[in-house]
Amino acid sequence: MPLLKSLEHKILHIDSPEQFNRLALEIFYFQKDAIPVYGRFIESLPEKFRNPAHFTEIPFLPVGFFKSEKILPAGMEYRTVFHSSGTTGSERSKHYIAEPRHYEKIFTEGFKIFYGEPSSYCFLALLPSYLEQQNSSLVYMADKLIAKSPYSESGFYKEDHENLFAVLQSLKQRKIKTLLLGVTYALLDFAEKYRIGFPGLTVMETGGMKGRRREMIREEVHELLRPAFGVKHIHSEYGMTELMSQAYAQKNGIFHCPAWMKVLIRDANDPFSMVPAGQTGGINIIDLGNIYSCAFIATQDLGRLHPDGSFEVLGRFDHSDIRGCNLLA
Repeated sequence: MPLLKSLEHKILHIDSPEQFNRLALEIFYFQKDAIPVYGRFIESLPEKFRNPAHFTEIPFLPVGFFKSEKILPAGMEYRTVFHSSGTTGSERSKHYIAEPRHYEKIFTEGFKIFYGEPSSYCFLALLPSYLEQQNSSLVYMADKLIAKSPYSESGFYKEDHENLFAVLQSLKQRKIKTLLLGVTYALLDFAEKYRIGFPGLTVMETGGMKGRRREMIREEVHELLRPAFGVKHIHSEYGMTELMSQAYAQKNGIFHCPAWMKVLIRDANDPFSMVPAGQTGGINIIDLGNIYSCAFIATQDLGRLHPDGSFEVLGRFDHSDIRGCNLLA
């Protein structure tokens, strides 16, 4: 579709709130007509929600639809499917990906905004449970970032902690810029066995205990990880199977979004009412990178927005699946 190719270009060149608003509305009106599930959802709502004039008025599709529906423009073929990690026995979300190259462009440009060129890093991935489940968007992203690295040590380390420790020691001695991306429980397992003073290391947790450990608040996890790696701050990544984009927290669990992504907080008791900065509620995400599925998603995460547009993740709604990707409850 020519329109989608045009939108791909526009997404990465947003430079003002007005441009974001225009593009969000353009994508909304396209997706309302092109994606059957989203169209039916919009039509089920009262008239006042069907024709928004500002992005804050756009209805958000509940994330649970990704478990039962194919969220894709009518007539469009998909090339791969990402699955959420979920919990044992739970139904997993499925994100049908029409353009994997678009996903790679989005996460690469998002990474550059916060961390610079991927080719300047040695990437170490400690994501054992995601590798086991397969079809993970996080593993796909890590694999592509690893491929952009010039260092032979870059790769997945599963549960090979001894080898990982040796590699970290070597990278430290050689003063190589290194990023260790890990699921939370795996980073804690490593930290219980090894200590390394590597102040230049970027340690990034993706959240998730995967049933391997008791759930912990983010501050508690970071308190355990900081001394083990000898770093001042632990970084965090917030993304979802159902999204294309990621938000990053470089310290204190305060997440920032790229220009094409925004977070709004909805009233916990009224899904169509947004609450102001400072109040806790459900996290709604506008991810304009999600042009091939749905860019407007109501998650089951609880959070709080800051006046500058950054946000915190505080937990999950009761009775929702604990997603292994990006959340510490």
